[in-house]
Amino acid sequence: MTDPAVLSDDPSAAPLRPRRHAPIADGLARLIGQQIAEGVYRPGDKLPSLREMAQLHGYAKNTVVVAFEILVAQGLVAPRRGAGFYVTPQARAPRRPDEEPGQLSRAMDIVWLMREQLKTQPDAVAAGDGFPPVEWLADMRMDRYQQRVTRTGLGALFRYGSRFGYRPLRESLVRKLGDVGISAAPSQLVLTHGANEAMDLVIRYFLQPGAVALVDDPGYYPLFGKLKLAGVRMVGVPRLPDGPDLAALESSLQRDKPRLFFTQSLAHNPTGSDLSPAKAYKLLQLAERHNLLIVENDPLADFKPTSAVRLAALDQLERTLYLGSFSKSFSAALRVGFIACGSALASDLADLKALVHVSSSEYSERMVDVMLREGHYARHLARLRHRLETATAQALDVLDRLGARVFTRPASSLYLWCAFPGIDDSLRLAAGLMPARVIMAPGRVFSVDTGAVSPWTRCNVGAVIEPKFESRVGDFLGRRGDG
Repeated sequence: MTDPAVLSDDPSAAPLRPRRHAPIADGLARLIGQQIAEGVYRPGDKLPSLREMAQLHGYAKNTVVVAFEILVAQGLVAPRRGAGFYVTPQARAPRRPDEEPGQLSRAMDIVWLMREQLKTQPDAVAAGDGFPPVEWLADMRMDRYQQRVTRTGLGALFRYGSRFGYRPLRESLVRKLGDVGISAAPSQLVLTHGANEAMDLVIRYFLQPGAVALVDDPGYYPLFGKLKLAGVRMVGVPRLPDGPDLAALESSLQRDKPRLFFTQSLAHNPTGSDLSPAKAYKLLQLAERHNLLIVENDPLADFKPTSAVRLAALDQLERTLYLGSFSKSFSAALRVGFIACGSALASDLADLKALVHVSSSEYSERMVDVMLREGHYARHLARLRHRLETATAQALDVLDRLGARVFTRPASSLYLWCAFPGIDDSLRLAAGLMPARVIMAPGRVFSVDTGAVSPWTRCNVGAVIEPKFESRVGDFLGRRGDG
């Protein structure tokens, strides 16, 4: 006799009965369980009906019924009379192997931190986050600009754009760069899929496997991953509170003969330090003397005064390539970045971009252009800078109360580089705080030598000022002290 549950999508039509599990049903249950674990289906969400699930996967309905039985037995799913199956509030799927606590020390690497920053964990304190709090960006909601974007040229949105990127945005960027003292023409700008694609293009163009590149140490960890992937040998230049260690830089220039130096002059990631004017001039003199190109990444440009010292403004793109994006000030979802450099190099990089990626997203570029031209932008920047300055001061107070040593004390910075009392290895600090739902960014992730023990950790000021941060970190440090 046919099982009534197979003929009906009502879970109350017949009770789901224990039965021997078929391998296909086990596999389907594991798939749905993994989707629940990853947030595809959240607590309270209704699962597709039995018929929909059968059609989606091409299985017989009784196979789907058995898969749902397994999920019910695991406590991940519960039936509701006449309504279907829903994810339970207490749903907790088994951890995947790469999330086991025993593997934390192995997982605390570049990819681990990138994975953590891409997760949405509402109940966690994202102390190591690389982005400003979402509420700081909410007044630039993209839904306000959608109609204006389509009105700028609906027909063009169905085609690939220019290899350089959307020209009106490049024209807007010419004015924006002029505000910070960088003189450029639209032909000197290449739009990219975020600043990370800009770095990819620069690495592909200049560096062959085995080549040497200089980087800030500590520095921007995704860049380290890109260079390793390209087979490039990295040489770290120690970062001091006022910029790179010039003695170490000169020594490396003489010894290693590198072609490129990747650096962040302002709001340095992870230390939060700014390049001093005196050091900026000396750095450019060294670059001239040793035929060095400087790749200056400025992802937090909108958070800093236009008068702040930038190498590209002093050099006017002679020996500098200037990289930027709108991920931190508008939205990371837009993925719009740019490279500013000499015209001939820009043309070559645009060709390389076309070869590797065909084009960047003209829709996103049109969105950014509309947002830049809209009068609300200037007020948004003023609020951002005020919020960052206030949060930096408050975060420094919190870290002082916790007894932390701070690398430098900027007036405003999204990041503070700090070492907590009694902590010799910030990796252990990160591991100890994970059960308390505090996600830290341990110092060794930002080091050229990822095996080096570091007491330092990067703290996001927006997270540090959350009350939960001080209480949970304070509890952890207190427990260590008691022990």
